[in-house]
Amino acid sequence: MPKEFEIAREFEVDATPQQVWDAVTTGTDGYLWPMEPPEPKVGGTGPFGSTVTAWDPPHRYTNRVEDVEGIAEQTMNQLDYTIEARDEGRRAWVRYVHSGIFVDDWDNQYDGAAKHTDFYLHTLREYVTHFAPRPAAFATFDGPEASKGPDALAVVARALGLGDDVAAGARVTVRGPDEFEAVVDYRDPYFIGLRTDRGLTRIFGRNHWGYPVGISLHDFTPGTDIKECETDWQGWLNGVFNQP
Repeated sequence: MPKEFEIAREFEVDATPQQVWDAVTTGTDGYLWPMEPPEPKVGGTGPFGSTVTAWDPPHRYTNRVEDVEGIAEQTMNQLDYTIEARDEGRRAWVRYVHSGIFVDDWDNQYDGAAKHTDFYLHTLREYVTHFAPRPAAFATFDGPEASKGPDALAVVARALGLGDDVAAGARVTVRGPDEFEAVVDYRDPYFIGLRTDRGLTRIFGRNHWGYPVGISLHDFTPGTDIKECETDWQGWLNGVFNQP
């Protein structure tokens, strides 16, 4: 049965309002995924066939769509950003509100959306704090069918060399397609975030909601061959679940 939802979050970040504004309007590949920038006016076209309903740079941006393209589980969707200056403009306060209508499986859809929101907004803060305004080379992909299992994210964590005692803030040697040093910038039962000097690796435990584990790569190194990185990581992820 269709039912409305609202997910609201507030946070402060060590970035200017303009840096946050640029990230959520034109730099989404740095923390989310690449999207066509919104047409910069009220009534303009926004992502996923939405319409811009508020446009006040760098303070307020809202887009709304009645029928979400390619998402059968949802009809109306609205994203609203309010950005205010703090500390004489050196920091920003952000209020983010995601609202809409889920068509069915409301509890599962809402739980997934709420937890993903926390991870995506954390990644936004990582991006504007450490990498903005550098453009990102972006890739995203899913694991095999076996990565839908209830312990799939824990299996990936162990394969990476991240024991249960490794918490956010730890510096670790990661055993992915090759070994590299990273900061674990996010860790909970649902997601893992890794930050290096060159970019962000995001690992999504979507197995908790009946989907395969996913990985997204945000690489800010000029000239990166992101397809090669994607191929290496995809092969590694498949291999984790193809072992006896």
